[in-house]
Amino acid sequence: MAFTPSTAPTSGAVASGLPVSGPRQRLRTGFGLLGPRHPRHTLSMAQADALGLPVGDDGVVVGVNGEGQPAVLGVNRPTPFDILLIGGLWTTQVLALRVAATGARVAVETGRPAHWAQLVQAVGGGQSGMTVHEVGRVPPQGASATAPVLVIRDCGMRPPRGRVVSAPWQSVLTLLPYLSPLAPRLMRQARLVGVQRVSPDEAVEIGRVTGLPRSESEALPTLADGVTLWCTERDRQYVMTQPTDVEAGLLGTPRRMD
Repeated sequence: MAFTPSTAPTSGAVASGLPVSGPRQRLRTGFGLLGPRHPRHTLSMAQADALGLPVGDDGVVVGVNGEGQPAVLGVNRPTPFDILLIGGLWTTQVLALRVAATGARVAVETGRPAHWAQLVQAVGGGQSGMTVHEVGRVPPQGASATAPVLVIRDCGMRPPRGRVVSAPWQSVLTLLPYLSPLAPRLMRQARLVGVQRVSPDEAVEIGRVTGLPRSESEALPTLADGVTLWCTERDRQYVMTQPTDVEAGLLGTPRRMD
């Protein structure tokens, strides 16, 4: 809609005795210098359908889907968000690098700190990078909209209940290398579940808990390295994670086994 300035007199114009219209009035009322005349920038309703903007979820690109389109995981959220990944350390560390690249802090709770030392050195430690903590020793992170946090729990097959839980702007990713007795409870609690290659028996149990169609649960033992089936209550998507040159230099090629 075009905006046309009013020609009604203003109090300043009346007080100074200036005419109530014309170039001097427009200059005094804040519309700037007179410039060349241009056609109005307008579109008909038919032309408006041709406009398009690439608007989508913001977050971390975790890979590409079956159509070759970027798959984006929104980690930094104003509500608590729990993620469970039944898979390998390689994929978890790629996610950690990409989350840190967005400016979020990453706190790792792990019983194998040596496996994370190279990443901490690459990302940088302290309150603006990545920190590693012993199991059960993660301090309060003070997450906020301007300082979101991802807590990664790399605590083995039977992770204890965490001292630091998901909260606004603080997501928690729990890594299970294989299915364990705790897995069904963790799958039911998580908002997002990622599954990489598992054994046929594990695939049956995962399909039962998550409600996967039989065809998809039977495909889980055949997934290639770097492929993850990400599941929510309403959606499922296979994603292939390919490392960048920097990620490959730090972590190597995709692998399921650590």
